[in-house]
Order: sequence, then C-alpha cells, then structure tokens
Amino acid sequence: MRMKRRKARIVKIGNIGIGGDYPVAIQSMTKCKTADIPDALRQIKELAALGCDIVRLAIKDSGDAEALRKIKERINMPLVADIHFDWRLALKAIEAGADKVRLNPGNIYKKEQIREIAYAAALKKIPIRVGLNSGSLPPRKAQVKDIAGGMVKSAMDYIKILERYDFRNIVISLKASNIADTVNAYRKISRLCDYPLHLGVTATGTAGTGVIKSAIAIGALLLEGIGDTIRISLTAKPGEEVRAAKCILEALSLRRFGPEIISCPTCGRCEIDLVKVVKELESRLSGIDNRKFSRPVKLAVMGCLVNGPGEAKEADIAVAFGAKDGLLFKNGKPVRKISLSGCSAALLKELKSFLH
Repeated sequence: MRMKRRKARIVKIGNIGIGGDYPVAIQSMTKCKTADIPDALRQIKELAALGCDIVRLAIKDSGDAEALRKIKERINMPLVADIHFDWRLALKAIEAGADKVRLNPGNIYKKEQIREIAYAAALKKIPIRVGLNSGSLPPRKAQVKDIAGGMVKSAMDYIKILERYDFRNIVISLKASNIADTVNAYRKISRLCDYPLHLGVTATGTAGTGVIKSAIAIGALLLEGIGDTIRISLTAKPGEEVRAAKCILEALSLRRFGPEIISCPTCGRCEIDLVKVVKELESRLSGIDNRKFSRPVKLAVMGCLVNGPGEAKEADIAVAFGAKDGLLFKNGKPVRKISLSGCSAALLKELKSFLH
C-alpha cells in the first residue's frame, strides 16, 4: 500500500528539505548545555553517524547562543535553536548561524517581539518553527479542556501574526503527552494550512514506554499521510531517539536505512538459537549504508519450515532452518544448504550481488 502524503509547502532547514516530496526527516536534540561545546559536538557527531538529519540545541542564555556559532563552524548538519521566554536569544541565535529557530507561543507571544524575530529570520532566509506543547499553552488558552483544539487555535493565531509580517517560512508542531490529543491536533491543523508538520509526542518517558507511545501516535499520522519530519522524545540518550525514528519510518516503508530483516518470533518447533543469529546479522549489517544498494533489499531469517518457504518467496535472500542447518533461498528459489555457524557470512556474501 502506498500512502498518499499531505502536500505541504517546501521548507529548507540548512541543506535538508522538508515538505513536498522530500522524505520524512529525522530530528533529535542534544542533551547537554550548548555552551559545553565539546560535549555538544560529540553528541551531534554521534547523531549524524546514526542517521539523524537535523539536530536541535537548547539556547538558554547568551553563552549558549555564542556557542552555537562555534559549533556551526565545525558541523555540517542543520542546527535548530530552541528558544523559550527570552525573545532576544532568538535574535542572537539567528545571528550566530542557526538554520531554524523554534519559538514557543506559550512564552514568546508579544507581537512586537515576534515581528523582530520574523524580520531577522527573513533576512537570513531561515524558517521558524511554531512549536506548541500542551504543557505550555499561551496564558489565555492554558485552561482549555479541549487540548487539541487549544493547541491548534494557538498555532493558527501565531501563524496569522507571522503572515501579517509577510513571513511564511514556517514549520508547525503540536505536541501533547497524551496520544489522542496529539493525533487530533495534527489532524485538525493539517486541514487548515499547508505548512510542513513536525511530529512528536512530548514527555513520553523512558525508551520502553516512550517508543511505544511515539510509534502509535506518529505511525497513525504518517499512515494518513500527515507529517514531514519527526522527533521521538525520550528520557534517554539522544541516539535512542534516532534509532526509534528509523525503526518507525522503516516499518512504514517511508525510508530504508539498510537491508530489511524479517524474522519469525520462534516457537516450540524452532530447534536453533534464532535470536542469536538475528542479532549477529543485525550487528554485521548496521555498518552498511543503504545507499550502497541498487534497490531496497529484504532478508528473511526463519526458525522452521512452516512459514520459511513462504517468506522466502517474498524476500530477496532468505534462510529457513531445520534442526542443524538451513536452506538458503535467493529471489524465492532454493539455492543450497548452509550451516548455522555460517549463516551470517553466507547471507552477507549473497548481499554483495545487490550492491552498486
């Protein structure tokens, strides 16, 4: 099934485009003080190596804003300045070279301040993200019972102010900690404007529960064609956010970062340690960039012959194990038997035929 994506206008964040026909971009955020330049650089480089497209940094004071300038000089990756409370920090971040600024309508809402930021961003030709969180709605809307409606109304009011100053280089996010509120908010605003949408669920918790909450909300929206960039917000190391985002996008066939592995859940018929086999294969494939392949590649690793042959027909390369060895398939046809210990090596060897 091919999803029909909502047509959003194109916005450029550094060298990354979102909206239009651009692939859904992955974002994350550094989890250290931005003024701690060595730690910020370390985290950004780790995120880039994992496949992150855009990274956001908290700009809490002038020291952070000045550090942004120095980080920008050493990083070839779009950097987003996260601004709250002090509108002047947005101006400093823009001057320091931010590729986008995030403004929170809940704490930066005076029209004259928004105007100054819009003028500065327009001059540098960078976008503004109107970033709503359910926990920090503007004062007059903070007590509303309809959280989704309140976020949408706040975002649209803010956008009208920006448009009044002829600023339309805009991205929108409407994040709640509640899945239903998040999904409803994005659905509503997707029908009211064509600005690209940054998807996420806020304050999801640790990786275990947080990934599930995010996958449900973000997955539901992406299945409806809503969303142009995502961040998985976790109480965890930033790399975990990127890994989760990649899994969600791959599960929806929206992006592919390496060969897709299909493996059975195992049962009493399985006579081998399939978990060990699949983990070894994942580890050996993790360093292979999907761009090296001439087309997306699907691998199937099955623990018995019940579903193995059927899955093999739909995979490019597959193996179905018996008690001691496995039957290797290529393009749906049986090729030869392989040993359990030689499984990963055999599959990697077959993969070479799909390289450019």
